[in-house]
Amino acid sequence: MKLLRTLPLPLMVLLLLQTGCQTVPETGRRQLIMISASEEAAMGLQAFSQIKQEEKVSDDLELNLRIQGMGRRIAESVGRELPNAAWEFVIFEDVQINAFALPGGKVGIYTGLINLADSDDEIAAVIGHEIAHVTSRHGAERISQAMLAGIGGLAVAVATDDSKNREGYMLGYTALATLGTLGYSRLQETEADAVGLRFAAGAGYDPRAAITFWEKMKAQKSPGSRMPAWLSTHPSDDQRIAKLKELAPRYLPLYEQAKARLEADAGTE
Repeated sequence: MKLLRTLPLPLMVLLLLQTGCQTVPETGRRQLIMISASEEAAMGLQAFSQIKQEEKVSDDLELNLRIQGMGRRIAESVGRELPNAAWEFVIFEDVQINAFALPGGKVGIYTGLINLADSDDEIAAVIGHEIAHVTSRHGAERISQAMLAGIGGLAVAVATDDSKNREGYMLGYTALATLGTLGYSRLQETEADAVGLRFAAGAGYDPRAAITFWEKMKAQKSPGSRMPAWLSTHPSDDQRIAKLKELAPRYLPLYEQAKARLEADAGTE
């Protein structure tokens, strides 16, 4: 790392781009990852521990057993080893309709979201989505993008050091970097929908339930609260629902196979 800091800035950026490129196994998308999986997991664990101290954790035993069982079942359907993921599914008592994932396999689900869903299949779509964020290392990718943006900002600052328009250049760069980051965030959300739907279907949950759940999510929002998609971290509800309608039929055979396998296993017990 000391050697890296002594390199000229353009060469440093080129080296980071070459050494940090990885691939999301389920989609084949190339991504920039500039931190190790163990570092990423440690960050997630620290952040999750703090959230559990600040938020009210549900003590509903039946609900915890239900959600944790679903989470483990969907995580098992990933089908590949994740040595830095210690899966943990925690329910937070709050009316907000939300869920989140942190590196290292830490998933939080709010009771507001659980209460909105009409079935385990709908909840599974959300859990699968969050698990996909972890398996695709979206957290590390976001950190890496921030690091690269910082290097880019330094390059602009150095290049415009003697320019009277330096402040304008910096503001322009910041705006472009922010829009780029938002675009990547929407890409990650769409990827997590697709990969997560596959994981949920592979665990025996109906992929079509993702459509009905997001239709409910859309109905919760007032038209005036919706910002332009290009300024959002997430795709619009209409875009998301349309994509899910396209994807769900593809995963129906996987769902049927998994469902039959689970029914056969239950019959032998």
